[in-house]
Amino acid sequence: MTSNFRVLDMLRVSGLGWTLVSLQAKGALVPQQWHLPRFLHPGIPVLAAKEALMKLRKKTGYSFVNCKKALEKYDDNIEEAEIWLHEQAQKEGWSKALKLQGRKTTEGLIGLLHEGSSAVMVEVNCETDFVAQNVKFQQLVQQVAIGTMIHHKETVDQSNTYAKRFLNSDELSQLRTGPGGSLLTDQLALAIGKLGENMIAKRAACISVPEDFFIGSYVHGSPSESSSLLSNMLFGKYGALVICSSSEEDPKSDIAELSRRLAQHVVGMAPLSVGSPEDEPGDESETKMLAQPYVMEPTISLGQYLQPTGMSVLDFVRFECGEDPELSDSS
Repeated sequence: MTSNFRVLDMLRVSGLGWTLVSLQAKGALVPQQWHLPRFLHPGIPVLAAKEALMKLRKKTGYSFVNCKKALEKYDDNIEEAEIWLHEQAQKEGWSKALKLQGRKTTEGLIGLLHEGSSAVMVEVNCETDFVAQNVKFQQLVQQVAIGTMIHHKETVDQSNTYAKRFLNSDELSQLRTGPGGSLLTDQLALAIGKLGENMIAKRAACISVPEDFFIGSYVHGSPSESSSLLSNMLFGKYGALVICSSSEEDPKSDIAELSRRLAQHVVGMAPLSVGSPEDEPGDESETKMLAQPYVMEPTISLGQYLQPTGMSVLDFVRFECGEDPELSDSS
């Protein structure tokens, strides 16, 4: 009896694939209550289940426990398990969002997306800088920026005109991540469920310019690790968009670099209005952009720096993470 069971154990481990009938034919005493599968090789299904678990975990970012639970529920069907995980996460996220609703969100990131003659700048807030540095939070900011850009291009007059507008938190929450995509408010709930902090898509600025205008963009205070999948997506604690034009048909200066420097000046000097090239430096004009000392060369004003370049500043928008939105909307 003992030797027969040892033979059975050896066959089970070695993976020779013997059936119950063939074991009985060879005289092995197999108890009737045993229900053996046709092939006695547990390694293959276990390996497949492990691979499915690792794949689902990598794809969704959810915990091993929840991924395993989802796969068991749907017989290792990764697609159905992923759908179920997202649904559960959204439910948990909404539940957490309601609990955390009153907590202050003074940290976060500015996200800037620049596509040719259009640009959007968004602010998404969370509770701590630790979460703001998290890759999942950066992905959320990127989703908000993409949703804002799509909405702006769909609704703005595409004729050769200059357009600038702002969106508040309520307006942002009703945007979608793309055609047929989910609402941004649902994406916020998912992120809250994953990261455990209160979050809010606070505001956005949207700009489009005609062909003879240029948009300069700049951010400062970027995260130590950026997760952007888009080359034209930037993250930071401060951001600026500057609208400018050139009086020269064939500008000698590098327009893109000069526009970026103007946006850098706006971030660093925080002007409240453009002002005029005739404005003299002084207390009354210290918040006027063109009268301010140029941030990269403080011995001259920005207006003096621009004079030989043929460039003119028409407008700008500056965001500082955590500030009162009315300060940036006044320019």
